Amino acid sequence: MAAHLSSGRVNLTALREAGRRELREFLDKCAGSKAIVWDEYLTGPFGLIAQYSLLKEHEVEKMFTLKPGRLPPADVKNIIFFVRPKLELMDIITDNVLREDRGRSPQRDFHILFVPRRSLLCEQWLKEQGVLGSFIHREQYSLDLIPFDGDLLSMESESAFKECYLESDQTSLYHAAKGLMTLQALYGTIPQIFGKGDCARHVANMMIRMKREFPGSQNSIFPVFDTLLLLDRNVDLLTPLATQLTYEGLIDEIYGIQNTYVKLPPEKFAPKKQGEGGKDLPTEPKKLQLNSAEELYAEIRDKNFNAVGSVLSKKAKIISAAFEERHHAKTVGEIKQFVSQLPHMQAARSSLANHTSIAELIKDITTSEDFFDNLTVEQEFMSGIDTDKVNNYIEDCIAQKHPLIKILRLVCLQSVCNSGLKQKVLDHYKREILQTYGYEHILTLNNLEKAGLLKPQTGGRNNYPTIRKTLRLWMDDVNEQNPNDISYVYSGYAPLSVRLAQLLARPGWRSIEEVLKMLPGPHFEERQQLPTGLQKKRQHGENRVTLVFFLGGVTYAEIAALRFLSQMEDGGTEYIIATTKLINGTTWIKSLMEKLEPAPF
Repeated sequence: MAAHLSSGRVNLTALREAGRRELREFLDKCAGSKAIVWDEYLTGPFGLIAQYSLLKEHEVEKMFTLKPGRLPPADVKNIIFFVRPKLELMDIITDNVLREDRGRSPQRDFHILFVPRRSLLCEQWLKEQGVLGSFIHREQYSLDLIPFDGDLLSMESESAFKECYLESDQTSLYHAAKGLMTLQALYGTIPQIFGKGDCARHVANMMIRMKREFPGSQNSIFPVFDTLLLLDRNVDLLTPLATQLTYEGLIDEIYGIQNTYVKLPPEKFAPKKQGEGGKDLPTEPKKLQLNSAEELYAEIRDKNFNAVGSVLSKKAKIISAAFEERHHAKTVGEIKQFVSQLPHMQAARSSLANHTSIAELIKDITTSEDFFDNLTVEQEFMSGIDTDKVNNYIEDCIAQKHPLIKILRLVCLQSVCNSGLKQKVLDHYKREILQTYGYEHILTLNNLEKAGLLKPQTGGRNNYPTIRKTLRLWMDDVNEQNPNDISYVYSGYAPLSVRLAQLLARPGWRSIEEVLKMLPGPHFEERQQLPTGLQKKRQHGENRVTLVFFLGGVTYAEIAALRFLSQMEDGGTEYIIATTKLINGTTWIKSLMEKLEPAPF
């Protein structure tokens, strides 16, 4: 079931429709029956744009995963490769094409669709391998911003942070700028652009240049967005390292949400039959889609996990009362009405059962001693306690060989909350990590340092306390049940990135000029001229709409905090969120890890 893609005034369905249209046009060019060979990473994102039924309507009969060797037999006229422009994938395609039986009749036609851009390098490579001529159609499909929910767009570019900050490769920033141009073509020019960080500056510059180079892109659509806020992930390195404490954030931290789907341990979801004992427990993980199309999930996803239990028990009472109604239905009319509500009630009941099971799974973890100890240390660091010396808990975890990513998240968090570590503390941690986990991790430590996550303190100054106090990043009296501040998403810590968005809306960034200078990269403001007649006259009580674009990734907790600001009675701003990738601390650190293969001798 597709998500209802309208949040308030902004309806993101047009974006999905444009994606479908482009796909149909390409498929129609390849006349006759088709088989698609998928780059596996693209199947998830494509599933959010087009269901299999759309492909079937355009004569797609078979789908295969891209792998070396001969292509599986398929009695079709066209073979279409859907791939990212990566050289290692070109090698596999070359292998597939060269192994094709040229003697077969009728011959199959090959086509290639690059996502999101054609690449000269890849085409040159295919040419050198002698297979470029085999492709009749070589095109690109600009899958830049994919609608994940009513207020959420993602490019799902997993290496964007690493490319930008470690490899100085701006390809993903170019795609972000292109995605924003597509968005403006559909929803009107965004009159105000604010940004913070080097990548933000690059994206804004590219957008301005693209607009200059394509004067035709100036459209006469009334602008839907009032403001675009471009934020570099490295302006706020702290937030993704902390454990998210919202319902959706914890599901992602523990099980990982991929393209709106989560895979869960099946035991909790087995239907309970009387007197059978646990005979045939399912072994396949339970796969669920999570988005706001599901009423209950939309209600609890952004709550602090401690507030979820009471909502679930209230819902259980309402649902069982609704089912009780059937005993009171006497007349034909009443019975008819009950029956008409039945499908909705049954869906609500199964949704409640699923979320009760998920909440039980999460509770088993959040009530464990280890989770509590880890969280305590995180919260001490974030509130500024003992950030400048070696931490006992971290040392114990290394000694007990806890998962390396857990250690790296904590050490990086300590470093960020202390504007870098004293050289001797840093050296101590590095030595312990390398001795315990292996010297091949020296490259990973090097990457973390380059990204600014684990570094020596320069200039002997810790700016974090000033930043924390000025931006009110730590709130002692947090209300998890009925929050009055965004800090509820981390039970005390207000995400710095979202605080910047909140202060931009009111009273404006001039009030925090000094702190902005302490954070990395420039901050800037640009205005885009609107054609006459399109300037907005805001109706009284009408909300402004701000698109916040996180360059380098965003967490579900930050999304929850922005949704909280959108729903505030006197907020006056509605937020739509875009990002290069949905991340959590684990996936983010993983993307920066390098594994040196041990020597073969």
